[in-house]
Amino acid sequence: MPEVEILMTGSYPEWDMVDLEANYRVHRLWEATDRQTLITRVGKDIRAIATRGELGASAELMAQLPKLEIVSCYGVGTDAIDLSYARANGIRVTNTPDVLTEDVADIAIGLLLATARQIPQADVLVRSGLWGSVAMPLVTRVSGKKVGIVGMGRIGKAIAKRAAAFGCDISYFARHDHTDVPYAYEPDLIALAGWADFLIVIVPGGEATVKIINADVLKALGPNGILINVSRGTTVDEQALIAALQDRTIQAAGLDVFLNEPRVDARFLTLQNVVLQPHHGSGTVETRKAMGKLVRDNLAAHFAGSALPTPVV
Repeated sequence: MPEVEILMTGSYPEWDMVDLEANYRVHRLWEATDRQTLITRVGKDIRAIATRGELGASAELMAQLPKLEIVSCYGVGTDAIDLSYARANGIRVTNTPDVLTEDVADIAIGLLLATARQIPQADVLVRSGLWGSVAMPLVTRVSGKKVGIVGMGRIGKAIAKRAAAFGCDISYFARHDHTDVPYAYEPDLIALAGWADFLIVIVPGGEATVKIINADVLKALGPNGILINVSRGTTVDEQALIAALQDRTIQAAGLDVFLNEPRVDARFLTLQNVVLQPHHGSGTVETRKAMGKLVRDNLAAHFAGSALPTPVV
């Protein structure tokens, strides 16, 4: 039996599970009939948590694992991990940056094209057999438009690069001016929304960005504007967004993330001016294999006493 015991909060792809179970004693929390009973039984021996971005690791959970040394997160976002508790208790935290940058940037542009050009609606029209008797409405061009990017980290820069290839004019909102990019910095988010034809949100989750896209921002984006969210569901005020879509305060939205995913607000399902994606921006074989390897590499490095490849804490 492998010596090191780890607690997994949710499933990974099979290729990762095979490797993890060959090297560690894995306890599958998500499969437990009574999760608290499992934690009580094995908690004293757990030295690592392998989790996913949306599942995280709470202070309450970590406090029940007295030998916990590391939390390795499958994903970039660590807002669901209590980093303050981890720091205070000497628990290392890692994530999987960079490896998913290109895929998330791809899906941001894909959602923009799908939303502006109404690709899902066009697909339905053809499949229904109505093409020829029902006219496809005219749609919105993407090339050459004004793109506002909310967040200019790794993924924001990759999105900007793609938008630039479409001949778009790009400005961005961020905590500070990024001097390493050729795009215009706009410190006022409402001003950015008022300028933009399309607003793409790619800021981290966490308290600082909760409902950063609110009713005022959506009003500024306006009736011809399109919102794309590939960040976190918490960054958009969903009630304000649903109202804006219903009232045509904005033209449309393309969403990969939601507030209570996977329990999506049912009102989204009734709207024709929104394209919905099941938080699958990084969901390619190539990226998921790279993410899993990075999780495993971080765990292996920690227990070998080596430097962590991608430390957060």
